[in-house]
Amino acid sequence: MARLLPPAFFAVCAFGCIVPSLAVARDHRSSEQQLADMLKDRVAGKPVDCISQIDIRGTTVIDGLGIVYDTGSTLYVNRPKYPESLNSDQILVTKTWTDQLCRLDTVELRDRGSRMYDGFVGLEDFVPYTKPAKTAAR
Repeated sequence: MARLLPPAFFAVCAFGCIVPSLAVARDHRSSEQQLADMLKDRVAGKPVDCISQIDIRGTTVIDGLGIVYDTGSTLYVNRPKYPESLNSDQILVTKTWTDQLCRLDTVELRDRGSRMYDGFVGLEDFVPYTKPAKTAAR
């Protein structure tokens, strides 16, 4: 006797076909454009040497460009001196001795699939980007 598949099965299959095409479309943007889209409506502040690791809520790697650390209200952009080895499909491994992530610390890169060593980058200054304060209407 034939078994009928639930409609949800077909919805999942259809979604699975769409998602890869969306990922391919996203890859066509340049790294600078991806960063510009992330920083839209934000203003750069004075670069700082360190940020608190406790405040970091998320990390985004921009291929061949840099690392964006999200602390909620502020995005800190770090552009390592030699960012060519950065790839958004890598795992970042940071070993520090304090609760701060600082300029000159190194970030080890690991291949997501094999977990094998894939290089490293040395961090530079962290440039904070915040949304400007809203002015009160008169």
